This record gives sequence, structure tokens and C-alpha cells, in this order.
Amino acid sequence: MRRREKKAVKKIVLGRIHRLFQLAELEFPKHPDRSRRYVEIARRLGMKNKVRIPRKWKRRFCKRCGAFWVPGKNLLVRTKPRPQPHVEYICLECGARRRVPYLREKLKTKH
Repeated sequence: MRRREKKAVKKIVLGRIHRLFQLAELEFPKHPDRSRRYVEIARRLGMKNKVRIPRKWKRRFCKRCGAFWVPGKNLLVRTKPRPQPHVEYICLECGARRRVPYLREKLKTKH
């Protein structure tokens, strides 16, 4: 496959992944199982075509059980300041925990 073709395929796959996550978000209140299926399809598309899932969507599903996360419904979000500051996502369906580091913004004034 040529480079141009690979770029075109990647663009199409990213569009499909984005659309599947939008559908998962819309369907979650009425059909949580359907939203889980959309996440599964999006992940397969990404793996098959070697395309990364965008950061916006990567933190919206459980890697262990595949559930689409909605804070307060099936997800707990906690911030932990020590020892390394991070945000902890806890899936309420399978109990998996995901830690995402964050850096505190420090005001440095130069004189």
C-alpha cells in the first residue's frame, strides 16, 4: 500500500472511530450494552488498521471490560496528590482502576 493510500485509510478509520464513540455517548442512557458494542468495534478498527484512538476518547472507556464511561453512572473519578499527582478512574462495572498522571502548574516568576 502506498503512503497516500495509508494516509487516506487512516483518515477514514479515525472518522469512523470518532463517529462510533459519538454514537456510544448518545446511546448510553437507553442502551448501555449497545454503547459497549460501539466501543468494541472502534477498538477493533484501531487495532486492525494500526490507528491510535484519540486522547479525547481514550479516557472514556474501560480497557478491561469495554464499558463506555459516564462519570456518576459507572465511573468514579478521584484526584490523588501524593506520591505522584494523578487522576484515578475507577470502573464501577468491573472494578478496574486507571491512573493518569498530571502535572501541577507552578507559577515561576523570573526577576
